[in-house]
Amino acid sequence: MVVQLLLGFYSRKIFINYLGDEILGLNTTAVNILQFINLAELGIGTAVGFSLYRPIRQKNHDTICEIIALQGFLYRRIAIFMIIGALAVMAFFPIIFKKISLPLWYAYASFGVMLFSSLLSYFFTYRQVLLSSSQKDYAIQLYYRTWIIIKIVFQMLAVAKLPNPYVWWLILEVIFAIIATISLHRHIKHTFPYLRPVTQSFHQLKKTHAIIFTKIKQLIFHRIAGFALFQASPLIIYAYLSLSVVTIYGNYLIIVNGIRSACDAVFGSTAAGVGDLIAENNTSKILTVFEEMFSIRFFFATIASVCFTILTPPFIQLWIGRSYILPAITVIIIAGVLFINIYRNALDIFINAFGLFKDIWSPIAEALINITISIAFGYLWGLPGILSGSLISLIIIIGIWKPYFLYTCGLKQPPLKYLTLFLRYTLLATAAILITTTLYRFIPIDPAASWTRFLIASTLFVILLSAILSTTLYFTTKGFRLFINRLINLTK
Repeated sequence: MVVQLLLGFYSRKIFINYLGDEILGLNTTAVNILQFINLAELGIGTAVGFSLYRPIRQKNHDTICEIIALQGFLYRRIAIFMIIGALAVMAFFPIIFKKISLPLWYAYASFGVMLFSSLLSYFFTYRQVLLSSSQKDYAIQLYYRTWIIIKIVFQMLAVAKLPNPYVWWLILEVIFAIIATISLHRHIKHTFPYLRPVTQSFHQLKKTHAIIFTKIKQLIFHRIAGFALFQASPLIIYAYLSLSVVTIYGNYLIIVNGIRSACDAVFGSTAAGVGDLIAENNTSKILTVFEEMFSIRFFFATIASVCFTILTPPFIQLWIGRSYILPAITVIIIAGVLFINIYRNALDIFINAFGLFKDIWSPIAEALINITISIAFGYLWGLPGILSGSLISLIIIIGIWKPYFLYTCGLKQPPLKYLTLFLRYTLLATAAILITTTLYRFIPIDPAASWTRFLIASTLFVILLSAILSTTLYFTTKGFRLFINRLINLTK
């Protein structure tokens, strides 16, 4: 993962130098348009993953095969719908991309390649949900990351050495998407040899596993909210500003996604474990595990968001140049979104494990708040206004509603307990941040002067903040103390 992250930063600089801001912005916009069409997935993968916890725990291979077969039926239908939807959207490309100076075929080619890569998962690798539900996410990460690293190396060489660099970039995208799909498909067949075709028809499977469709109906709106949060902003940025600004924002998203990927790699396999925990129905143990999971995610969220705010500007300056640095207020807004998206993972895991998808109004509200504020504030204040839509919607829905929903409908506890928990951690983290930033000012090193000074300054800042925050949380909170003690026991 570290290799991929470092390679991602280096390749981004190469691609900016040889392809330009507008092409990279076009790529980001094409991906986000595709994600809009991809809403047709409807949350089927999440619903199937929820339905697999119990049969995997019971080693009920017949039921597992039925659920996977049903998923295959649904995904093939969705793939056909996506092709039709993509063709319809492409008919409007001359209008959508009328502002760009690039040839229009660039937009068609970019979108077509992204569509092809996405369709591969619907036809061939949809069974990877079994790896996630079996706490084997590492296999997905290993196979995809290995081929992604190789692909990026070839793409860098191609754009730097060959004529028509963007054409070669797209060709390599297709080739390695196929290779990664074949590798993962073979691994799934080897890991789950009992998977086989079923004799039941689609309608029979639909009747037998009706709960999946109930969850899908509830998850549709959550998918819409997810799109509004993660994919709508670049589209609104392009509409108000330009593809170049999309690229500048995308540079920061690379850092954000790298941080989130690191967190996913650390915590990615815990969802299935929580599913097993819920199945045991031990309330006291469930509450203890929740506080422990919340504490460590809050810790990482604080470290990540504060370091992002302080260290990203000098990093961007050294990486691709001062002209790509965003204003401080914009960086703070992005950091706020990052903070909530990391610590919310504890809430989401328990909500999914309990199967609590019935609050269909909340994702609708989140999407409406996000898009409405982004459009209105974007008109008034540009990029910071657009991004504030995501932050405000997250505060209202994830910061307030989701904890209330989990505590009342899942954990069966007074929501005031969560409020007390969150405020305690927030006050302690705020104190640790103030102490750290005050001490950091006495370090006579300019992190933007050179890579060596940046590494020294950033290392000192991360160590200082981590030490102060972890010490504070260890002696004042039960959840973080449980986590640290667990780590100590594992090393014995």
